[in-house]
Amino acid sequence: MKLKRIIFIVIGCVSLGIGCVGVVLPILPTVPFFLLTVFCFANSSEKLHNWFVNTKMYKKHLDSFVKKKGMTVKTKATILTSVTIIMLFGFILMMLKGIVIPCIILALVWLFHLVYFIFFVKTIAK
Repeated sequence: MKLKRIIFIVIGCVSLGIGCVGVVLPILPTVPFFLLTVFCFANSSEKLHNWFVNTKMYKKHLDSFVKKKGMTVKTKATILTSVTIIMLFGFILMMLKGIVIPCIILALVWLFHLVYFIFFVKTIAK
């Protein structure tokens, strides 16, 4: 087995695990980890890729995005809320330590994230 393939399988399995935890814990974003899982499995194992694409988790969180290039309002809201909470936590901790430049960078990343999801990811009906 090639090293590249093994690395993709390991990263895919780890991101799948984190994504599954994100389904239960709202502070972890599920969709980015599942997208990474699909990418890694597609580049490592056709069997793993086909298995993941046919799971309920994939169909619930990613199928509409991948097929229609859009997300439901509920999915967008969940992603934006969880990312905002995580970034706010980091922002507050850095501000308490007086670390200003990374706070500005984090605020800009958050702002671009909002703009991307609101204006560039198509909203679809469920």
